[in-house]
Amino acid sequence: MAPNANADTRSSHGNGYHNGADLISNKSSFLVDSPNVQYTNNEILSKYTYRTTAATWDGAKYVVTPKETLYNFKVDRRVPKLGMMLVGWGGNNGSTVTAGIIANRRGLSWDTREGLRSANYYGSVLMGSTIKLGTETTPGKTMNKKGTGVSNKDVNVPFHSILPMVHPNDLIIGGWDINNMNLSKAMDRAAVLEPSLKDQVRNEMAAMVPLPSIYYPDFIAANQEDRANNLIPGSTACMAHVDKIRQDIREFKDQHGLDKVIVQWTANTERFSDIIAGVNDTASNLLKAIADGHPEVSASTVFAVACILEGAPFINGSPQNTFVPGAIALAEEHGAFIGGDDFKSGQTKMKSALVDFMINAGLKLTSIASYNHLGNNDGKNLSAEKQFRSKEISKSNVVDDMVEANSVLYREGEHLDHTVVIKYMPAVGDSKRAIDEYYAEIFLGGHQTISMHNVCEDSLLASPLIIDLVLVTEMMTRIQWKLQNGDGQYKDFHSVLSILSYMLKAPLTPPGTPVVNALAKQRAALANIFRACVGLEPESDMTLEHKLF
Repeated sequence: MAPNANADTRSSHGNGYHNGADLISNKSSFLVDSPNVQYTNNEILSKYTYRTTAATWDGAKYVVTPKETLYNFKVDRRVPKLGMMLVGWGGNNGSTVTAGIIANRRGLSWDTREGLRSANYYGSVLMGSTIKLGTETTPGKTMNKKGTGVSNKDVNVPFHSILPMVHPNDLIIGGWDINNMNLSKAMDRAAVLEPSLKDQVRNEMAAMVPLPSIYYPDFIAANQEDRANNLIPGSTACMAHVDKIRQDIREFKDQHGLDKVIVQWTANTERFSDIIAGVNDTASNLLKAIADGHPEVSASTVFAVACILEGAPFINGSPQNTFVPGAIALAEEHGAFIGGDDFKSGQTKMKSALVDFMINAGLKLTSIASYNHLGNNDGKNLSAEKQFRSKEISKSNVVDDMVEANSVLYREGEHLDHTVVIKYMPAVGDSKRAIDEYYAEIFLGGHQTISMHNVCEDSLLASPLIIDLVLVTEMMTRIQWKLQNGDGQYKDFHSVLSILSYMLKAPLTPPGTPVVNALAKQRAALANIFRACVGLEPESDMTLEHKLF
């Protein structure tokens, strides 16, 4: 157990995968030895100097001034018993992530055509990647030429160990679905997992049946109607729906003795909601619109409102504009956490990395053509024009901030030619095909074309993101901050959790703040905020210790 964590007898992690604990438990233990960090039984208290640079235009040049702000962070070390409730629990993502957590909890292995496979959390940034602590200086290790005890080896620990986080094996899972199929049958319908794995989790999955959900036909494709047999009565927004969802959350929490519940939308993509003055533009107007049954309030927005009022964090994993201005304002009023939008798993994650590389390499990217076809129910729903438009918007905006950041290559207001096509091809099922062409101007009028063919099993990439989003969101409910020279009161982070951006195509940010899509920047923000909570400086790749001797 790392000193930054806290033992909890309720968290056994099952008898299976525990972040590779059998191999790395000794290597992931650390203690920050600093006068700026204090450990108590229940808290980690840190003092952190946040360094930024202000640039002011004086009419002739920029005057650049380094700035320092002193913060205190407080982390609650007590790991809660956590429930994860999924909207669309019986879909491909919901059934896959549930089976995956059961398989990991039980340490399952199964036969495939390629040989024996074992449960893991590959694809999860928290469970499958590491974070740098520092450089090895242990006596007896390799010294540099000066003999100062600095080796050439970085010390990395599992990302999950940097703060006392919930382990995914300990998640209690439930949720809603418009279809009444139990999770075992839903898993078969999804056709994602190997039969030899499904056989081992079938009994446990068969006992899991989604709660009835709300269904507003105007917001999802008509081709979903045949699945809608598990419904809370009513086809437009109403306070009865809000109250029923809140009741479901409370009952799930009480039934399982949970400390917290986090709700995540992994259901169908909805069409965009029109933003209408007097309807969804303010918190009070949105609540009135729901009470009045206004037809422009979506099911996902009703879920968001219910969670906000109930104090349960809500994450939107689909591309629609669930968080209309009134929903964001309501979250701010109640100090509730929200995050979105749209899982970033395959093509868009590659795009946000590759575009960042090309533009930072000084290559003038001028066009991107992106084509997808897939055969799961997500693809079926997206075959409808309005639902496709939601996805097109979230996929298309992912490069904007990277273009705007390079005034050498792009004039103010200049944009790439960027098109996105999605087609429904039932034969390929959950194995999505993504084909991209990147076209760039290079030295002396030349051109470079990069073509990429990406075949990815959609739900197997999305499921670890669902886990990461829940675990990071929960962690943020236990982190508070205050200005060192302020009023002495600790505060929560802003209601809109932009720290989740790494996992999302169209990151939601607090009103008036910039959107960052560059993948490396998103991960660095997540890692460095968590490092700050234990009094560590941001990761630096200067490695002066290897250059100045």
